[in-house]
Amino acid sequence: MAGGIFSPLGSCSELEKANCHPLVCLLCHEPYQHPCLLDCYHNFCASCLRGRASDGRLRCPLCGHPSVVRGGTGLPPVDRLLQFLVDSSADGEEDVQCANCDRCCTKAELDTMYFCNTCGQPLCAPCREETHRARMFARHEIVSLSKRTKNIHKKCPLHEEPYIMFSTEKKSMLCINCFRDMQGESRAHCIDIETAYMQGCQRLDQAVMAVKELQTSTREAIVLLKAMIEEVRNSASEEEAAINSLFSRMQEQLSERKKTLLKAVQSQHEEKEKAFKEQLAHLASLLPTLQVHLVTCSAFLSSANKAEFLDLGYQLMERLQRIVKLPHRLRPAQTSKINSEYRAEFARCLEPLLMLSPRRSVVGSAGGIGPGITGTNMLPGGQCSKTLMVPSCPPTSDKMSTGPMVKKPTMHRYISTKVLLAEGRETPFAEHCRNYENTYRMLQTEIQGLKDQVQELHRDLTKHHSLIKSEIMSEILQKSLQMDVQIAAHYSAVEMMRSVFEEVWEETYQRVANEQEIYEAQLHDLLQLRQENSCLSTITKQIAPYVRSIAKVKERLEPRLQEPQEPREEQAQMLLKICDNNE
Repeated sequence: MAGGIFSPLGSCSELEKANCHPLVCLLCHEPYQHPCLLDCYHNFCASCLRGRASDGRLRCPLCGHPSVVRGGTGLPPVDRLLQFLVDSSADGEEDVQCANCDRCCTKAELDTMYFCNTCGQPLCAPCREETHRARMFARHEIVSLSKRTKNIHKKCPLHEEPYIMFSTEKKSMLCINCFRDMQGESRAHCIDIETAYMQGCQRLDQAVMAVKELQTSTREAIVLLKAMIEEVRNSASEEEAAINSLFSRMQEQLSERKKTLLKAVQSQHEEKEKAFKEQLAHLASLLPTLQVHLVTCSAFLSSANKAEFLDLGYQLMERLQRIVKLPHRLRPAQTSKINSEYRAEFARCLEPLLMLSPRRSVVGSAGGIGPGITGTNMLPGGQCSKTLMVPSCPPTSDKMSTGPMVKKPTMHRYISTKVLLAEGRETPFAEHCRNYENTYRMLQTEIQGLKDQVQELHRDLTKHHSLIKSEIMSEILQKSLQMDVQIAAHYSAVEMMRSVFEEVWEETYQRVANEQEIYEAQLHDLLQLRQENSCLSTITKQIAPYVRSIAKVKERLEPRLQEPQEPREEQAQMLLKICDNNE
């Protein structure tokens, strides 16, 4: 039956509307009759819960939480607090009549009515002034009607004496006889009614504040979860659209490549067939010639005498030798196998769409880094993050975003550079590679440091909910801007070397492929660093409002939450010593 009463709330306004009257049962929608309290702190009428228990357990009709019930009734205990509120509410709805003048007051006049706890009778305002101002009523306790004291709470049911003390140990009121019957150790825990009332009000205020904080946190969590549900829905729609779009493009690319491959197969078929037919025609024309000469030779041997043989025999032998020495194409010049490499061609046409190469995934797409980092998403630079939410970061420069795509990853470029430098050839490109590696390593170290700072701040903000100094965000943004300028300047410097290297590449074509790939990889590594830096800037800007709000909350908190400066410095020195020892 859990969840069968209320439908899921769609918005915060519906959540507010769902708050029912606290004295109305959620099942029968009537005022509580003998309200029972479950272990999940939901209340229901005893009649509504009767017959629902099974094997000593009763499931809450609202949330489904099981509650243990004891006794033969199969019902949880009665909620005395809620029963008191129900009874008080019922008393407030009864007609009130002044005990002195018998005047009935309306509900609007209840606030002007009084009650004499000594007489146990209600009084109207005029009678209170006229009758109970006399000297004989000077010791009567007159209070507002809403604050009247009931007899059940005024006197001890055992001794019929008024309550004068409260036991903080047993949480019960005591009359004078109950106090005398207590042991000496228990009397130390007794205080007067007024003091117990003040202390109870203070503790109740603290408990109410804790519940209000939990209520605020619960509402915030509900809003956050609803926003995440909407975000999941939007993300699923975007993912479906991306899948359909990619599939359509893959079909188009495969269809175009299929047509090209079929044309290539047809072209190879025609060329091979033509070549084979030409060779077949040549051999077909050669065979009669050979047959004629063999017959001629046989006839000459049978009919010529010695003189005729010596006269014409050598001429015949010379002719036969020349026929044999002629370039006859007896073997096929090519194979009959038609090879279009269709597997490689299909894979090559899908490679830009599927972003199989790490470089194509960054250069070929404006959003090289996906909208969400999961266990399989990699941050630029090779580090994996499972908590960082990285937005799509478009390239900050059109010139850098339109760079050529390369196939070799960064590690392959690094190895190829090492091999090139190990050859020991003093060329302009080798000198350029030496300078480039030093600068790129420095820039990569700076970007990695910024990346670690942003990940640490994001982890502390989302997971640990720790307080962060807002100054750190501005420092990271400033460093990010500086790195962007340095990367752009180095990219421009490398780009200007293209014309110089192209002249060398034209002269040494054998090495041009390797050097061009290394060069394009260098440009792309700079582009990747700049995209990483741009993403870091975007993440920092997104986190900044939350950091500022947390900083404001921190300023309002008590000074005891602020850590002293000296322990921080000692902790920093200790960490530096540990790092030196590890090195």
